[in-house]
Amino acid sequence: MARLTIYKDESVDSTVVSNHFIDEYMKDANDAQLKIYLYLLRMMNAHQATSVSDIADKFNHTEKDVIRALKYWEKHCLLDLDFDENKVLVGIHIRDLDTPAGGNRSAAVSTFVPLPASASQTPVNAVSTITTLPAQETESISAFEKPVYSADQLREFKNRQDTAQLLFIAESYIGKPLTPSEMKTILYFTDILHFSDDLIDYLLQYCVERGKKDFKYIERVAVNWAEEGITTPKQAQRAATRYDKNVYAIMNELGKSGAPTTKELEYINRWVKEYGFSPDIIFEACQRTVLATDRHRFEYAEGILSSWRNQNVHHKSDIHKIDDLYQQRRKNTPAERIRQTGNRFNQFTQNSYDFDALEQELLSN
Repeated sequence: MARLTIYKDESVDSTVVSNHFIDEYMKDANDAQLKIYLYLLRMMNAHQATSVSDIADKFNHTEKDVIRALKYWEKHCLLDLDFDENKVLVGIHIRDLDTPAGGNRSAAVSTFVPLPASASQTPVNAVSTITTLPAQETESISAFEKPVYSADQLREFKNRQDTAQLLFIAESYIGKPLTPSEMKTILYFTDILHFSDDLIDYLLQYCVERGKKDFKYIERVAVNWAEEGITTPKQAQRAATRYDKNVYAIMNELGKSGAPTTKELEYINRWVKEYGFSPDIIFEACQRTVLATDRHRFEYAEGILSSWRNQNVHHKSDIHKIDDLYQQRRKNTPAERIRQTGNRFNQFTQNSYDFDALEQELLSN
């Protein structure tokens, strides 16, 4: 019987992924890293051009996300990044996972190279230069790259003397036991970002107060803080206020400029979070404060707002009712009784709404 010739249809549109990649690397990579690596394989096999910006647009990532993913795979020796004399990324070499790391480089990689300016067609195994960010920026990104922690590393972290308290705090904020992946993220905060326990505590509190318990979101905030050089809760707090328009609006209403002090921020947070007042009510208290005094304005506004809180103010209409009731009481109070009282702070206590008495008390301190 004659021998048979076996051949395949060269027009089949498919991308081959190494079983070694699936078995050893896929389980630890995140969504962005997987998408970008598989897309690079697909573009290489199809001999099509791409770029960092194209990849970012395709998967709705930032260009920094793409560069982070490339640096991740380079760190795990699945690819190599090549730079020109201007330290600009110009090539990506995708390694053959079935070739030993110490083997011949030319046999161990499939190469992405820039297209020549005069090229009329795409050469085999070539794509256009994958570049947009200089090497200096990719290096700063890689400084905060999240490692792939092993089960032994996680176990060692959990066995540390101070880790139990840190994980307990995290679970208290999140409201559930942490998964191994979430514990590895906490390890990343201490191991790579070098966050103190206090800063991690504030990080979790900051995110949860904004309704964000997803660890991917928390990790993005942490990396942003690390890139800004934030190392203490106070620095993080000040950085957060830069993006809170209400804080600066309240400062402006009280005639203050610049960033709030720690004490001033405590007052503002109390009015917003503990008292639950809307900006219009706080602004009303600030306006009355400015008209009444030039000193101790935060303390004065605190006196007004705590009084309104005790009287169940929820809307500005409630304030008008209190004003009307206070004026009615003053009309019904005999003038002789007012003169005999003498102590205006006592009058404030009895009526629970005397700004003149409050000012007198503050100025006497």
